[in-house]
Amino acid sequence: MSQAGQLLEGQSGLPVDNPTKSYWLKELSEKLVGHRTTKELPRSADVVIVGSGITGAFAAHFLKEKQPDLNIVMLEAREACSGATGRNGGHCQPAIYASEAHVASFELRNFSYLKSLVEELSIACDWRSTSGVHAFYSAELFALARAAVDGLADRYPDLAANVAVVTRPEAAAAADPADADSPLAGTPAYLLEGERRELTLDGLRVPAADGAVVQWNAASLWPYKLVAFVLERLLAANESSGDGAASSGFFNLQTNTPATGLSDASPPSNLSPTGGNSTGDAGDGRAVWTVHTPRGTVSAPRVLLATNGYTSHLLPSFADLIVPTRGQVSALKPPPPPASDEQHSPVPPLDIGHTYYVAGEPDHPFERDDYLVQRPPLRAELIFGGGRRHARARGIGVWDDASIDEPVAWYLRGELSSLLDLSPHDPPSLAAPKTESPPPSASAAAALARARTKKQDLDPTHEWTGVMAYSRDGRPFVGRVPAALGGSDDSPDAVRGGLYVCAGYTGHGMPNAALSARAVVAMMCADYGDGDGGDSVEVDLPPEYELTESRVRAARLRDDVATVDAKGSLYADFGAVSGL
Repeated sequence: MSQAGQLLEGQSGLPVDNPTKSYWLKELSEKLVGHRTTKELPRSADVVIVGSGITGAFAAHFLKEKQPDLNIVMLEAREACSGATGRNGGHCQPAIYASEAHVASFELRNFSYLKSLVEELSIACDWRSTSGVHAFYSAELFALARAAVDGLADRYPDLAANVAVVTRPEAAAAADPADADSPLAGTPAYLLEGERRELTLDGLRVPAADGAVVQWNAASLWPYKLVAFVLERLLAANESSGDGAASSGFFNLQTNTPATGLSDASPPSNLSPTGGNSTGDAGDGRAVWTVHTPRGTVSAPRVLLATNGYTSHLLPSFADLIVPTRGQVSALKPPPPPASDEQHSPVPPLDIGHTYYVAGEPDHPFERDDYLVQRPPLRAELIFGGGRRHARARGIGVWDDASIDEPVAWYLRGELSSLLDLSPHDPPSLAAPKTESPPPSASAAAALARARTKKQDLDPTHEWTGVMAYSRDGRPFVGRVPAALGGSDDSPDAVRGGLYVCAGYTGHGMPNAALSARAVVAMMCADYGDGDGGDSVEVDLPPEYELTESRVRAARLRDDVATVDAKGSLYADFGAVSGL
């Protein structure tokens, strides 16, 4: 049995009970705060889900879609959605050009699914569809990114249509002297003039960048409110189904109930498996898993760990496969607009208009992976995260989100204004074109860019940390846990089912988690002989994500997470592109 106690080397602890105050958790759902669907912890269920973030919530959603009669118990160590989902940077964006094409397509489907769900159900989570600007402050890294986009255009033009490359004017002029005097040099030639003026580095507010890649599919959102809606909807279904009788199934959320350990046992074969009996009896040789908590135990034939960075607490064998990694985010007040006078129109408030990733440094091409969204008016805070290289041990192996790293806090307060032009101004497409004079020289343009990105400290309203889960091979682990890693007997004669995991998103959960949860639900139903017809079920999941023993063996031949990350926080993403 895996049980709380002395932690092994690299093993995560439990979520702490005094975490930092996340911006996204300042408006909690009254229905979910301290929620326990039943006063006492149920002794048994058909499925137990550990974790109530985006993975756990959507897993419960898809389970109820496939089998409404299931009795599901969800355990959460703290308040609902108080882990990584409630502590991230508030953006959702697929990785189109830095992933294999089928992985990019999966992430794009995930993005489209969430966008459609928000629209269909009118989910009040401040979803704002926009474009994502990836600004590169390393010429070397930008060259790799541009090569990746060019390769995508050659092989998968449909995917490449979601991406545009923006270069510095002098670089475009060197490549094509005909562009030397054009104010649109460096912008995609296939766009309309107004669109091209908006897609200059100046127009994208990154005048000092070496180049940028723009993705058309991106969004900012309030992630807690998305997950809270899903959980509230599941709870509302209890009321509409009557008294929660076995025939109708029941969703039981138990907050402030940490899972401290797991144990399994094979029941006698004369116990009959059922869909919604709430007995936890598996029968037919399937293992019954017992989840231990400070409030007692709950048993079920199927248990899903949607525990991300905390997975190794319950499965110590995953300590080197899914490594807790602490990130940090700040909500910053935008700089005040300059005062207007009677001769000038009022200056509009700052609206950066995009979501941002900021990547690379001149002397460290694989370093820096900062990210930025802006909240809607009136407050319009800038949600800026990253700076992990300034954190203790780069945050690797840190599972405690009760404090912030002060060097990271200082970085986030002071660095943003030197990376982005935060001066309020109209979008370039609305400004009158200026063609009466040639563009400035490269040195003059650089001086102008420095002036527009003058460093200034911004005041924070919230500063917080959250625990991500970095995977040994950079991919999530989705599927049934093999016996060698602490799962049920998976010999050819054994009846499949038991313990599952869906975790390890390496800081990229929002465009992966929902459909990964759907995939693991399909596996759970297929293994248990219900749902879509046994092993013939199709699972929509990149094969690299599936948890198998062969994948684990291959992952353990790689450098460990700390070694890879020490080469630069973007090394795992772009090292393969460059053949490193």
